[in-house]
Amino acid sequence: MANVTLYGIKNCDTVRKARRWLDAHNIRYDFHDFRADGLTKTKVNQWLKEIDQDTLVNRRGTTWRKLSDEQKAVSSKTAIASLLVEQPAIIKRPVLENKGALHIGFNDTEYKTLFGK
Repeated sequence: MANVTLYGIKNCDTVRKARRWLDAHNIRYDFHDFRADGLTKTKVNQWLKEIDQDTLVNRRGTTWRKLSDEQKAVSSKTAIASLLVEQPAIIKRPVLENKGALHIGFNDTEYKTLFGK
């Protein structure tokens, strides 16, 4: 099992870029597809302890825009975690877990620094 886990949706362009980058640099990782494999509240709560919800929630995507005003207004971490488990497409992608650290999104320069490439 790899020390690196990449979370996302397999047909997301940004997730594809991250996977291609990791493959090209021979970095072993486990891929966890939000839609196919699901997410647990425990995992989402763990992320929300490490990073701010504004960093984790993608408020620019179509899935977010389709939510009701009531859903968009949730503010407690418990309610946000529930919403993210129910609607994983509103999580900014990819989410990379590497040696206990969490990284959101894909950036070539950041990945080079993270992996010493």
